[in-house]
Amino acid sequence: MLTMRLAHPPDSDAILSVRQLGVRFGGQQILENINLDLYRQQVVTLIGPNGSGKSTLVKTLIGAVTPTSGQVTIAPQQRIGYVPQRLHLDPTLPMTVKRFINLPRRHPRRDVHKALEDAGAEALTHAAMSELSGGQFQRVLLARALLVKPDILILDEATQGLDHRGTAAFYQHIESVRHAYGCAVLMVSHDLHVVMRTADHVLCLNRVICCQGEPEHVASSPHYQALFGDQTAQTLALYRHHHQEAANVG
Repeated sequence: MLTMRLAHPPDSDAILSVRQLGVRFGGQQILENINLDLYRQQVVTLIGPNGSGKSTLVKTLIGAVTPTSGQVTIAPQQRIGYVPQRLHLDPTLPMTVKRFINLPRRHPRRDVHKALEDAGAEALTHAAMSELSGGQFQRVLLARALLVKPDILILDEATQGLDHRGTAAFYQHIESVRHAYGCAVLMVSHDLHVVMRTADHVLCLNRVICCQGEPEHVASSPHYQALFGDQTAQTLALYRHHHQEAANVG
């Protein structure tokens, strides 16, 4: 990683800190002056329009992209589990879930079983990867991420292509995982209802961080409304209001 003198050093309480991060590709600035902190058991959601740099930021955090400026600091001995946006497998490849989970090396049977169980995929152990539904496939990818017993779980639009029921079920597993593993969760999502329901902190990204904070604060931000429109912001604010009312009644 490129290091530099930072105006604001990493937060010692955070398990992951980003300071003044910049990424350039082919002379084009993709990310600029990104600062964020991630804390244990916190759920942080990245939102932004297509091409805003969300996936680039995620890939930088997992080490797949080298920043051109700034610094990523991860607390010692913290393990990262990653669920990608998509993964293409040759449908003619005869591979079971069990074999896929054990690539590239075999894991203890107990660990594999626990990861599949925690991801809600324990019944799929002997199923063919090519025959899985979209939701089942994503739960298997989640199980692979859980094999490392993550302190930080990163999801890059992991529910893309799933219907509303599949998306809701997947994020129910994420909520269970957060508590069971005590891990922080950083997720990219286009499902703004999910953002309002699950996130502790929202980052609105469009090359730079336009606005951030609690979901209702971001939904009322002029920067957010400029990117997503007043109607979307009003819908989110109304959803949050109703959700809080329901929680109070419960």
